[in-house]
Amino acid sequence: MTNRSKPSVSPERMYDLIIAPVITEKSTRGSEHRQVTFKVPLDATKPEIKAAVEGLFNVKVDAVNTLIQKGKTKRFRGIVGRRSDFKKAIVTLAEGHQIDVTTGV
Repeated sequence: MTNRSKPSVSPERMYDLIIAPVITEKSTRGSEHRQVTFKVPLDATKPEIKAAVEGLFNVKVDAVNTLIQKGKTKRFRGIVGRRSDFKKAIVTLAEGHQIDVTTGV
């Protein structure tokens, strides 16, 4: 077992790490299982995301799962464009903790 220290994340970086909550049917179903989904930068790491959520919302985080959503290719008036890739973080909160994403930070 290695002795890992908690990553120190500055308050400015905390606000940069949590871009926006993801409000979809699938992400709201996750709230039944104490899960909240956030849009985060592509370079964000799981320990950084955990520290940012705990620091900003004063909750205890059990787990962080991340995925990179690849951008879709779209057409507008015959011109081909591409949406940007983005990263989603699905944060599982400890028992008894919750985050209301409908209110601002």
